[in-house]
Amino acid sequence: MATLNETDLKLFVDSIRTYLKVTTRQEPQITSAFLGTEDLEGFEFNGIVTFSGSHNGHVVVSMPARLVREILLLQHETDLRDSNLLDAVGEIANTLAGNARKSLGSELDISVPVKVQGLNGIKARVRKHPYVITLRWNHYEAMVCVDMDRRH
Repeated sequence: MATLNETDLKLFVDSIRTYLKVTTRQEPQITSAFLGTEDLEGFEFNGIVTFSGSHNGHVVVSMPARLVREILLLQHETDLRDSNLLDAVGEIANTLAGNARKSLGSELDISVPVKVQGLNGIKARVRKHPYVITLRWNHYEAMVCVDMDRRH
C-alpha cells in the first residue's frame, strides 16, 4: 500500500478549515501537521469515518465539548446534550470524508460515522504513525487524524 502524498493530505487541512469558516464564519488556525504516534491524545468527542475501496483507513475528528457546543450555538441549535454533540462531531467527520471522495475519486467508499465519547476515542483507532492536523478555533484546540493508505 502507498502512503498519501502531500496533496492528498492537504485536502483534509483545507476541508476542516473550510468547514469551520463556512459554518461559524471564523477560520481556524492550523497549529501543526505531523506524523503522530500511538500515544496520541484526543478530546472527549470523536467522529470516525472508515474508508475502503481505493483507500483504506479512516479519519477521526476529535474535539472538546466546549468547542462542539459553541459550533452548535452558532448554528442556532438549542439541544446541547452529549448525544447531540456526538452527532455534530460525527457529521463533521462525514463532511470531511465526503470532501475526500470528491478529490480522491468515486472509488473511495466511506462508512457511516461512528461516534465515540471519551478521551481514548482516538487511541483505539490509530495505527503507528497517522497524519495529525491540530487546530485552534476560537481559543479551543481540536484535532483531525488521517490514518489511511492508497491501495494502488
